[in-house]
Amino acid sequence: MKLFGIALRKTTFNEITAAAVLGTGLWMVGLGIAHASGHALDLREAGALLLVTAWACIAVRLGLGVDQGTRHLVVNIGVIAVLLGAYDGALAFVA
Repeated sequence: MKLFGIALRKTTFNEITAAAVLGTGLWMVGLGIAHASGHALDLREAGALLLVTAWACIAVRLGLGVDQGTRHLVVNIGVIAVLLGAYDGALAFVA
């Protein structure tokens, strides 16, 4: 499958699961670093950080590494922007 001229990998369930676990672990590390540095994140910021880290880990499994060129970087930024927009919209309905 191709997305904007980028060939995507067909991933297995186990690869996606491993990426999700890695993203969650990196999220917890990020929260720990933020807390240790005295800049603890509120709930909204922590949720956004989870979305970004989870997508980054899954994107690499799909073949969208940010180090693979400008197209890859632009697609990643676009997907993250859509995810954060949807997240912010969902939070607007909750609060």
